[in-house]
Amino acid sequence: MDNSLSTWLQLREPVDASARSESLTRTIVDALAHRETVQVLDLATGTGSNLRYLAPRLQGRQRWLVIDRDSTLLALLPELMSSWGTDRRYHVDTISGSECVIRNEQLECQVESRSLDLNSLDDVDIFAGRHLVTASALLDLVSEQWLIALAARCREVGAAALFAMTYNGWSSCSPAEPEDEMIRELLNRHQKTDKGLGGSAAGPDAASCAARCFADSDYRVWTEPSDWILGSPEHELQRRLIDGWARAATELAPENASGIAQWRARRIGHVDAGRSRIVVGHFDVAATL
Repeated sequence: MDNSLSTWLQLREPVDASARSESLTRTIVDALAHRETVQVLDLATGTGSNLRYLAPRLQGRQRWLVIDRDSTLLALLPELMSSWGTDRRYHVDTISGSECVIRNEQLECQVESRSLDLNSLDDVDIFAGRHLVTASALLDLVSEQWLIALAARCREVGAAALFAMTYNGWSSCSPAEPEDEMIRELLNRHQKTDKGLGGSAAGPDAASCAARCFADSDYRVWTEPSDWILGSPEHELQRRLIDGWARAATELAPENASGIAQWRARRIGHVDAGRSRIVVGHFDVAATL
């Protein structure tokens, strides 16, 4: 298991939930309210944060297919869903290693997980019968061609779409350091490298690219900001974020490794002193027919 990735996903989950656009979530919930059973496809599920956010808001009967190429992350899903459900007085039944059911008076949600490489979207079966296609923290990692194919797959089955927490290339760090702008520019260049999802990633342009692709497929599209605001309580997430930025910057500018390391040390020092505040720009995108 990639402990680093699973820890990162669990650290960011409450921050994502606080940042997400409530108005776009409501737009999608309202669009699906007439469905007796809502069929949902969740792409790049990770450890299930998008499922845990959306299922209680959708309410009613739901059938989810959650997909990730990392089977070790999916293996954590039953335990995480069970503990999450217990805390909220849901009844969670684990049917098998890949299926569980979440219930209370207002909700019956059946979840099936599947390990699948999403480099291409050739497996049309995963879209069949879906009313909602959704993902969180995914679109900035995929290519424009991938987004074109995604919009086409959604259009073929008439599914609504909701994509949360797409990085938009903007960030602000306080206290400021002289290298902050350089690090951000290097990160944004790194974001456009191939992440194994259809070619060179759309990176900071992903939200606008996705909006254009869905509009070209005759969708009504809405975009809302969903910025992270990280303060002292999020010190561990800040540390990991700074580490990730430093690694990405060093990959693109190894000749500046020493300066990047010094920047990292100063930024971590601000975190450790409890004076660091980092804002990271994201967009949520919703689309309906």
